[in-house]
Amino acid sequence: MFLTISTTGTPERPATDLGFLLHKHPDKTQAFSTSYGKAHVLYPEADAERCTAALLLEVDAVALVRRGKGKGRGGAPDAALAQYVNDRPYAASSLLAVALNDVFSSAVRGHCKARPELPEQTRPLRVEIPALPARGGPDLVVKLFEPLGWTVTAEAVALDTAFPEWGASRYVRLVLESESLTLAEALRHLYVLLPVLDDAKHYWVSSDEVDKLLRAGEGWLPDHPEHKLITSRYLSRRWSLTRQAMERLELVRLAEADDSEVEEIDNAVEEGEVEETVDDAVEQAVDGETEEKPTPLVVRRRDAIIAALKESGAARVLDLGCGQGQLVQALLKDVRFTEIVGTDVSMRALTIASRRLKLDRMGERQASRVQLFQSSLAYTDNRLKGYDAAVLSEVIEHVDLPRLPALEYAVFGSARPRTVLVTTPNVEYNVRWETLPAGHVRHGDHRFEWTREEFRTWAATVAERHGYEVEFVPIGPDDPEVGPPTQMAVFKQRGTDEKEAKAA
Repeated sequence: MFLTISTTGTPERPATDLGFLLHKHPDKTQAFSTSYGKAHVLYPEADAERCTAALLLEVDAVALVRRGKGKGRGGAPDAALAQYVNDRPYAASSLLAVALNDVFSSAVRGHCKARPELPEQTRPLRVEIPALPARGGPDLVVKLFEPLGWTVTAEAVALDTAFPEWGASRYVRLVLESESLTLAEALRHLYVLLPVLDDAKHYWVSSDEVDKLLRAGEGWLPDHPEHKLITSRYLSRRWSLTRQAMERLELVRLAEADDSEVEEIDNAVEEGEVEETVDDAVEQAVDGETEEKPTPLVVRRRDAIIAALKESGAARVLDLGCGQGQLVQALLKDVRFTEIVGTDVSMRALTIASRRLKLDRMGERQASRVQLFQSSLAYTDNRLKGYDAAVLSEVIEHVDLPRLPALEYAVFGSARPRTVLVTTPNVEYNVRWETLPAGHVRHGDHRFEWTREEFRTWAATVAERHGYEVEFVPIGPDDPEVGPPTQMAVFKQRGTDEKEAKAA
């Protein structure tokens, strides 16, 4: 396998800076042992005007067979010859990508001790690969590299030049050119996309491959138009790993859209929390101070939601912002709810919910009633359409006020369930909790807490705008002065009662 990286320079910025970036001296030829052969680094040319570094990988096909025990591409037990006669020594593949990452590890990370200013500089780059397997042909090569700022030349290699009527092989000669990329960016593109084009991994693909993909794809993969294909192929089409990677990429995309960090998006569950959210814990502690030890507010809220769902006749229910899955777990106990979907933007919360529900040990019939998936209420999601009811339990107060219209449209304008239940704290009731400091909200992540009048005004506006009727239900002790601790709005599409009566 053979790959060259070339750059041009000036007296002020000599091309030989490439040697500093790669941590390989242009005057030396170096060799590196790998578990599948030997990698050589050499410089066919190196002066101030032009410098080219070449990576030559000698693959020991016999060692690969012994190491893999006959597994992998061309290694089926009934294809003994194919284990030894194949294109691995000659065509760029995942093995070359691994060698690239190992031999030029500092350059891939963007580190240069001798010249720390160099990795951040863009420079003219030209990458050539004489033989690259491309399952999808030259068109796919262009689709993968062009959005990343490369000018792409992908020439199909003839199957046999003596017989042109046989057509092209699955190999291309690839030339990539760019003036706007750093060397680290270029190497990370190659590290991910070489095995994607080959569409084969010559080693075991485990869960740590997801981390490798996301590290190498940082800054470009989430927004790549072919990110789904890249993710699936890179992870050898292993469904569980692909889903995990796509969920993490979605978090990155949401964080970029909000100009925030991933940790700020994936914050539905605090570190160390397993059984309850902070505001629920406060409410339980406050309610439990009296001698009678009344039913905790979190339980009352759940019971009120389930009662409202039963009254609405809903069978297919969405729990939007499901957190750790307490409501989903409660709904599963009632057979009238035939399909229950829990969504949350936080992967941490969904992981805890999955453990709480014991999804991996659940019986087939019960498992067919429930599913959990990641979704953000700041965006429309076609998967949420067609349900009888949706619940937003203690969700809206975690959303920045300027983003509430987006949530409103995603739920009431796009998904449009027949019934929507929204619960939120009543800020007026906070004065009844002596342990809650004055002026503080119940949870550190609450962006606001509304009075009864503010909540009713918002709910009435939403209902009018989207064709719903709304009524309000107090949850918890209804104090004559400050109202209940939790307020719930029950939205019903206009005409729903008449439709249900006709259907009955």
